[in-house]
Amino acid sequence: MLRILVATDCHLGYLEKDEIRRFDSFDTFEEICSLAVINKVDFILLGGNLFHENKPSISTLVKSMEIIRSYCLNDHQVQFQVVSDQAACLQNRFGRVNFEDPNFNIGLPVFTVHGTHDGPAGVDGLSATDILSACNFVNYFGKVDPGSSDVDQISVCPVFIKKGATSVALYGLGNIRDEKLSLMLQTHYKIQWMKADSEDDWFNLFVFHQKRRKGSSTNGINEQLLPSFLDLVIWGHEHECLIDHQEVSGKDFHIIHPGSSVATSLSNAEAKPKSVVLLEIKGMQYKQTNIPLKSVRPFQYAEVQLKDQLGVELNNEAALYEHLDNIVSNLIDKTAISGSEPKLPLVRVKVDYSGFSTITPQRFGQKYVGKVANPNDIILFSRSAQQNRTREHTGGSEECEPNELDQQSIEELIAESNLILDKNDLDSALHDFVNKDENMAFHSCLDKNIDAAKKKLTFATKDLKAEEDIVLQLDQCMQERMNEDPLLSKGGSEIMPCSQSLPTNTLSTFQELKCSSNEEQDTHESDELIEISDKEHSQQASQKRPAPVDGGSQSSRRKTDLSSFYRTAPSKNNDDGGKKGKAPADMEP
Repeated sequence: MLRILVATDCHLGYLEKDEIRRFDSFDTFEEICSLAVINKVDFILLGGNLFHENKPSISTLVKSMEIIRSYCLNDHQVQFQVVSDQAACLQNRFGRVNFEDPNFNIGLPVFTVHGTHDGPAGVDGLSATDILSACNFVNYFGKVDPGSSDVDQISVCPVFIKKGATSVALYGLGNIRDEKLSLMLQTHYKIQWMKADSEDDWFNLFVFHQKRRKGSSTNGINEQLLPSFLDLVIWGHEHECLIDHQEVSGKDFHIIHPGSSVATSLSNAEAKPKSVVLLEIKGMQYKQTNIPLKSVRPFQYAEVQLKDQLGVELNNEAALYEHLDNIVSNLIDKTAISGSEPKLPLVRVKVDYSGFSTITPQRFGQKYVGKVANPNDIILFSRSAQQNRTREHTGGSEECEPNELDQQSIEELIAESNLILDKNDLDSALHDFVNKDENMAFHSCLDKNIDAAKKKLTFATKDLKAEEDIVLQLDQCMQERMNEDPLLSKGGSEIMPCSQSLPTNTLSTFQELKCSSNEEQDTHESDELIEISDKEHSQQASQKRPAPVDGGSQSSRRKTDLSSFYRTAPSKNNDDGGKKGKAPADMEP
């Protein structure tokens, strides 16, 4: 039996500057590791957002590595084997899982994918998870650069794990922009799912980190888009802890939402009890056991509509203050009765004040300093959606609350503008700059688009076959050589006659350009020059290239029609007996 402890969204380093809540994420993560040791699991599986920031502080990194070192580095024997191509599925330069490294004693392996907060960013596409992977503390798999618009296809390479008669194919995919991944999942050839070639029955386990939208393919991932061959899906990013697995209509797999281990938003979903999942797999069967987390800070949530409350009058702040005080006091008493650890609780009361006056939340919270962990944001005032629509139709000028503004997404704002840069690249750069504090995001986006433009121009230059383009290159080359050669820049008797020197130089230059172009394009074009008769040559010479007088200026030579030089091979002097023929290809100037 393969035993796995599953946890998602640990958000290490969340509120690390808060004097009360700074250690919450680390306390819970240490409890998760201790539960893995107590239950003697084979490895820990993390579903993304191990860190709260892409670039966590040194303090956060040190605390995280200390916890992993304390619980994962020991002499315990790892009871399973990885039989797949490790270099293809693990994102490290060593190409193997950490417990197979003879220089490390890894007794409790950790496998993880990246999430929305700790995903790759910057020029090199790195994050804090790469630091842990380079230190051989975690096995980082399922890495895809989310900011790259060049990734048109993704190969999901599983980690094939064997323990006795149990075979598990562990698929992983780090966070990608929801819109992009949704489109790729709808196009079958965009994502290639690598499968085992053996005839053994493999239990297909998939872990990824995306926003979930049931029944919708926009602004999230619809579970119906996932392939049917999967057996179990570990869904990260959703912070609500759903106790039981969920069945998907029309599909053979189940979905598990372990939820976050720390509350990062004071919402109703976060107020539900937190837990991790002990997953036991034997053959093609699995068993799920939910283990409650005891180190989580208590959190009580309530919603109140003032219009339904007795004793609350319009524009009576004293009555409102007293009523909310009673509600908050009752919520605090519930946390004491629940028998939780002696931690100051989190309390949030969402108040619908439609038609009523409000009070200052900060002043209200001063009474609860030392009683709750969030005294400044206990109360959240909001208006109902119906009231907002009524005020909009009536043209009311009453000030809106920030949470009620009709805010546009980054993608919508970018789509409304006429952009020179690639929309997807700019969207990813703005996302990294805002959410991941990546100061060089726009610089990287600009460099990437410049490089792409250079490649297109280079490719287009290689494909040029029009004579006008060749003439333009020839003209530029001639002018450069004339400027560099001191003899060509002078006039009079110090230079060769124009009828002999200039055509020869031009012909030689054209031959060099043409040979170079043929080598780069690998075409079957011939290097033969166009052969014409002396009569045609004399006609073109008389029409397009009049013979200059002795001592003619350079300007008369530079204004000569260049098309005659690459179309016509210059004949030899009349002293040679007026022989006809092609000019030699190796003619020297």
